[in-house]
Amino acid sequence: MISKGQFDKEIALIIENAIREDVGDGDHSSLSCIPKEATGKAKLLVKDSGIIAGVAFAKQVFEYVDANLIVETFINDGQKVAFGDNVFHVYGSSQSILKSERLVLNAMQRMSAIATKTAQFVDLLKGTNTKILDTRKTTPGIRALEKWAVTIGGGENHRFALYDMIMLKDNHIDFSGGISAAINKTKAYLKVNNLDLKIIVEARNLEEIQEILTHEGICRILIDNFSFEDTRKAVDLIGNKCLTESSGGINENTIRTYADCGVDYISSGALTHSVYNIDLSLKAF
Repeated sequence: MISKGQFDKEIALIIENAIREDVGDGDHSSLSCIPKEATGKAKLLVKDSGIIAGVAFAKQVFEYVDANLIVETFINDGQKVAFGDNVFHVYGSSQSILKSERLVLNAMQRMSAIATKTAQFVDLLKGTNTKILDTRKTTPGIRALEKWAVTIGGGENHRFALYDMIMLKDNHIDFSGGISAAINKTKAYLKVNNLDLKIIVEARNLEEIQEILTHEGICRILIDNFSFEDTRKAVDLIGNKCLTESSGGINENTIRTYADCGVDYISSGALTHSVYNIDLSLKAF
């Protein structure tokens, strides 16, 4: 996984790029009718229900736009919210509040939706030893926000990107000439380049799992698009030789059954690619 320092850099880049994209050479709507010295206050109102996420990010946005803005928080990341809840107040330059508004709302609405869906999956897994993971099926440019939201909802992050973990999927295996060829080439590559990265290998059937198990040093086997019955067989076959992960179209209706098969992890792209934004608004008062 990436370090905290790398993650912080990703968040800083998101803020910088989003403000550049939205403000450009100036927020002319505010500049045209609000005096530079004018001050005001606004509150973040919830018009939906779910898990709030992005409060800490909002504070970073306000700090970036204007270090003199003051934020008073009433509800923190990860807490349940309902219609009418007041998450925070922000005080200071009216122009600065308006310059920050859209980025704060866009990010928090999406992050809260992801945290809410993740929390629903986590609840469905209670009583099992299975953990929910996200994937790389994220919105380009804001992956760090979406993966942050998953952790706020109680889930765990899979690899962040292509550079922090080896994941040999079906195309890698086919392009390499088979499972053993892909694994052997990967180990040689890591050794030559002095890299210490965990290796996950995807299996499409029980025969491929048997072949993967002939190799040492595999961190996790991805049991992809298996039936419940074959997933149970796969878990028994793998035993404690390495970790197990189920994936492939798993949803609210099937996640518990897959967990009951005994897998260590379930990964779901739906956490980030199939959510509807939580309705939030920032209102002057």
